[in-house]
Amino acid sequence: MLQISVNSSTQTPIYKQISEQVKQLIANSQLKPGAQMPTVRQLSAYLQVNSATVARAYQDLGQEGILGASRRRGTIVLGDTDSPQRLPLRQNRLSSTVNNLIFEALSLGYTPEELEAAFTLQLARWRIQRETQESADITDHKANNQSVIRVVGSNDLALDLLVSRLKYSNPEISVKITPAGSLGGLLAIQEGKADMAGIHLLDEETGEYNSSYVKHTLQNRDVAVIHLADRIQGLIVAKGNPKNILGLEDLKRPDIIFANRQKGSGTRVWLDYKLRELGILPTGIKGYDVEWDTHLAVAMSISHGEADVGLGIQASAISCNLDFIPITQEKFGLVIPIENYRSKLFEPILKIIQSKEFKRIVDEMGGYDTSQTGETILITNASGEKI
Repeated sequence: MLQISVNSSTQTPIYKQISEQVKQLIANSQLKPGAQMPTVRQLSAYLQVNSATVARAYQDLGQEGILGASRRRGTIVLGDTDSPQRLPLRQNRLSSTVNNLIFEALSLGYTPEELEAAFTLQLARWRIQRETQESADITDHKANNQSVIRVVGSNDLALDLLVSRLKYSNPEISVKITPAGSLGGLLAIQEGKADMAGIHLLDEETGEYNSSYVKHTLQNRDVAVIHLADRIQGLIVAKGNPKNILGLEDLKRPDIIFANRQKGSGTRVWLDYKLRELGILPTGIKGYDVEWDTHLAVAMSISHGEADVGLGIQASAISCNLDFIPITQEKFGLVIPIENYRSKLFEPILKIIQSKEFKRIVDEMGGYDTSQTGETILITNASGEKI
């Protein structure tokens, strides 16, 4: 039976509770197009509500085009894009929905850049929630005459925006993103398993970001390092900060559960460096051994009550409507082998990064500084020079 429950003590009508939860299950891919719904009698018996209430919910969902009738299987989830008959209807409905949303937002005074920033943040959150990371094999893309760019390394929402705009303006280019942490991205470049890596690695001795790690790890590779953005890193906490968390020192409190990033991520490298500096032992931090692969995953663990605090970027806290305590500003860069950097395949990426529109949207996300976005260093045989 569906994971649906109703609460008769709230002011929301029960039929609306049912329809909203069905929408949520579909949005999270727990109900997929073509899935058979329980009959009205089955669901009403399960929820112990009047069958007319369930029928009303199904009727509303049917009017919205979310549920439909099948002769053989009763009520089913619609959305089968493979059906040529339904495709025009789906596209028209989507265009109308998006248009109405844009019109409402613009009428409230929001700018197009603010809209795109908000869409980027929320879509990134939903992608993680639905666990829809791309898994298509690269050889399949090549067989379909699609160019593929393999992005491995640190997770970032400005990078997600870059990839999204690249796919939109250049549909012939396929992008496969693998979050593996900053060090994982550099190793993938070294092993020829990545075409671009996202990194933010602080050199404890020099206080500089990225260059020294690139020189040390990629000694036999010529690469370009493009500055994507400065971003604010800090502590993500629940709305209202109910545990009154003020800084890293609070991580050792026995009543605090911490959401940590995976080994090799730039965030984890920075955290471990600061813990050593503060004399805080990892063994004294609850949750230190539980690792999350992305900033949004950390934020969502706090939103779901699985942790009290995590270290991440401000944009991820904004996406999940959480509070944020800024600690430091770091530099996020893109490492690209020089042969890729100078290829036609990467020209659209460089053009997007340099565009004023891209920088405006990143600034609108919150927690970013794009004043140096697009600045590039060429690292050749462990020496650096400006391009």
